[in-house]
Amino acid sequence: MTQNEQLHMFVDGQHRRAAESREVRDPATGEVIGLAPVGTRSDLDAAVAAARRAQPGWAQQSDEARAQACRQLADIIGVHSGELARLLTREQGKPLKGIGSEFELGGCAAWLNATADLSLPVEVIQDDDTARVEKHHVPLGVIGSITPWNWPLLIAIWHIAPSIRAGNTVVIKPSPYTTLSTLRMVELLAAALPEGVLNVVADGEGVAEGLTTHKDVDKIIFTGSTETGKKIMAAAAPTLKKLTLEMGGNDAGIVLPDVDPKAVAEGIFWGAFINNGQTCAALKRLYVHDDVYDEICAELSHLAQTMPMGPGLDESNVLGPVQNEMQFQKVTRLASSSPTEGGRVITGGAPREGEGFFFPITLIADAREGMACVDEEQFGPLLPIIRFTEVDDAIRQANSLDVDLAASVWSKDIDAARAIAERLVAGTVYINKHGEVAPHIPFGGARYSSMGVEFGIEGLKSCTNIKVYNIAK
Repeated sequence: MTQNEQLHMFVDGQHRRAAESREVRDPATGEVIGLAPVGTRSDLDAAVAAARRAQPGWAQQSDEARAQACRQLADIIGVHSGELARLLTREQGKPLKGIGSEFELGGCAAWLNATADLSLPVEVIQDDDTARVEKHHVPLGVIGSITPWNWPLLIAIWHIAPSIRAGNTVVIKPSPYTTLSTLRMVELLAAALPEGVLNVVADGEGVAEGLTTHKDVDKIIFTGSTETGKKIMAAAAPTLKKLTLEMGGNDAGIVLPDVDPKAVAEGIFWGAFINNGQTCAALKRLYVHDDVYDEICAELSHLAQTMPMGPGLDESNVLGPVQNEMQFQKVTRLASSSPTEGGRVITGGAPREGEGFFFPITLIADAREGMACVDEEQFGPLLPIIRFTEVDDAIRQANSLDVDLAASVWSKDIDAARAIAERLVAGTVYINKHGEVAPHIPFGGARYSSMGVEFGIEGLKSCTNIKVYNIAK
C-alpha cells in the first residue's frame, strides 16, 4: 500500500467503507503509513448478521472441505507474504527479517496447515444390545475474535484457523494499533471463503463492547491483558458466551548453579527479548543462583550490546521499536524507577534519543520482589535479574504472582530441573529454553493468565460443543 492509502473493513464478502478514518504511523519513524477505518456498532451488527447467515452452510461442508479451505488460506498467505510482511513491519515495528514479520507470516501458513491436519472423529461410547451412544463435536456458531498488537497476524490465525476448521464463522476485531495489516490479511483470506464466513470490523466506539455482548455471538476468543480479559468475561456473562482468554503472564525463569553461562545466555536472551520482549510468554523475571549470577549478567549484557536496533525495513536490524507510545512510557517508567528501588542498571535504562519509540535492551541487576519492574509485567525490552541462594526461595518468588502463562528452569541436570518444574505454577514449564510454541502443543496458562487452551486437538475442541446421540436398540 502507498502512504495515505486506506484499507476497508470486509463484511459478507464485500468491502465495507467507514464514514471516518484515522492516521496510522510507523512506530520507528512517526511517518504516516496509511489510513485505518473507524468501525461502528452498525458495522459490527452487519458482520455478525452475515456470519450468522453463513454459519449453517459452512457447518454443512464436509470435514475434508473445511480442511482443504485451511490449506488454501495457507497458500494465499504464502503468495502475499511479501506484501503483508512489509505492511506489518511498517505498522507494528518489528524487523522484516529474522524473528520478525517474515517469520510471523511463515507461522501463519504453518498454523493453518497444521490445523487442517487435525480432526475430531466421532467417538463411540457404547455399542451393545441396548443402545449405541456416540459423541460428536459440533460447531458453536459465530465466534468473535479480539486480537492484540504484538503478533497481530499470527494471533489472528490462532483464532481463525480452529474456528473455521470446526465449522464456525468468525468476526474479528483487530487491535487499533495494528489495524491495517489485519484488515489486508483478512480481506485476502475472506475472499477465498463463502461470503460471511470470515469478517473483519475495525475498532471504534461500541465495537469491542458490542462484540462481547452480542446475543448472536456464541464465543469470544481474546488475547491481551488480564484487566481487559476480566472486562470481557463480565460483559459476556449475560449471554453465557463461551470464552478462551489468553491474558499473558509475568513469566519466571530459574537458573541453577550448574549451568554454563555462555551456553545458556543466548537461549535466555531470546526467551526474554523475542519481539523486543513484547510477547505474552516471554521470560520477564530471571532468578539466578548466586554462584553464576555475575557471569550470567555479563553474558546477557554482552548480547544486549551487540544486537542492532532500528527501523525494521533495514535488514541489518534484529530489534525494532516498542510498538506504541503507551507501552513505551510504561517501559520508561519501570526502567527509571528501578535505581531508586535498589536495582542496578547494567545496560540500557533510558529511551534512545531521536525519532521512534526505541528503547535499548535494559537489564536490571540486583532486582528483588516488590520492585515495580519485577511485580509488573513490563512487556518490553526490560528484564529484572534476581539473585538467589536457596532454590526453595526462588520457587516461592516465581510462584508469588498470579499471572502464570509459562516458566522455565535452566540446568544441566534434567531430573533436578524437572523436580523444580513440578513445583512451578504455570501452563507450560520449559527446561533449557523458554517461550517456544507449536501448533500441535496445547498452550494456556494458570490462575489469572488464561481461561482455556489453544492449539492442537484441545484448541480445536474448544471451538465446538459436544453433542451426544443416544440411540435405543
